[in-house]
Amino acid sequence: MRDVGVYSIARAMPRMSWHPRNLYNLWQRSVNPRVKNTSVFTTSEKTLFQQRWKSKALVRAYHGDYIPEKIFKKWYVPDGLPNVRPRKGVRGGDEGLLESYAGRKVREDEEYEEDEIKYEMAPVGSLMFSEVERRIDTVVFRGCFAHSIYEARRLVVHGNVLLNGKRHQNANTRLKPGDMITVSPKAIRFLQPPEKLDPTYTDDPNSSLPTPTTAAERLTPFHLPPYASPFLFIPAYLEPNFATCSLIYVRHPTARPGYSEIPSPYDADGEIVRFAWEWYSRRRPRVRSVTRLRRMPEDRTYDPESRDEREKERREQEVVRRKEEARRGGMILTEPPRK
Repeated sequence: MRDVGVYSIARAMPRMSWHPRNLYNLWQRSVNPRVKNTSVFTTSEKTLFQQRWKSKALVRAYHGDYIPEKIFKKWYVPDGLPNVRPRKGVRGGDEGLLESYAGRKVREDEEYEEDEIKYEMAPVGSLMFSEVERRIDTVVFRGCFAHSIYEARRLVVHGNVLLNGKRHQNANTRLKPGDMITVSPKAIRFLQPPEKLDPTYTDDPNSSLPTPTTAAERLTPFHLPPYASPFLFIPAYLEPNFATCSLIYVRHPTARPGYSEIPSPYDADGEIVRFAWEWYSRRRPRVRSVTRLRRMPEDRTYDPESRDEREKERREQEVVRRKEEARRGGMILTEPPRK
């Protein structure tokens, strides 16, 4: 069984879950010095390979442990880390002039420069998990509609989640900005009345229920477990509405100096995330063939035409780079004969 040992206290690997054992593992990995010091590599005697492998195992336990490693490396590891600095104006365009006239561009540049001086560089290493955060099951869990990522995946597979008003049962789908998901209220556990805790509860539809009189009683009735408070937060790139049990994926996650929007039990700019990125940046396979692209998990932002253009541009840059290296080394490259 795949779920056996997921919340093992001996391994102390935090997961995307509200389980009490997972909360204890999160405390061990964050506070307990006996466990926390095992992932501090500043004074470690382990080799660089062992440090990278340990870091990879830790971050993968939290970010998509249910995704097979081969698929994760092929489809969910980005080609490179994005540039989160404010974009410069383009010559000949009036977009930068309009933003400067409105004062938005100046404020954005000044705020970013001040934050960069105060907090140093933005922790873009954590953005290597941005593709995992776009998955529909991850979005259901981040919106606090499920107790764990495993339950969120089951909600999608069993048809309890709607994507833009239509039932969607593919948990591997990656959303695009503007997509709205809706979860069935009957499938959300903390919206159900606690039968065991309330002896006066009855499921008789003919029974009379007390009429709500105050504003607090008219709100959505939440019945959260007492240990769920450390996990109750909503990322900035999501906009939930618990009255309708729906959520909008507003934009892709980003990072600013000293702050990353992707939730993680590890420091967004720490050595664990850095070593994990070094591990995957050296081992991610390149997907180039059309046959393999057809096997790609559903991505609602995927555009075959733009990808072909990027691939053509990448090949041209690769040829220029090889010629430049050959010129520096004194080699002479000739074009292959055309048939």
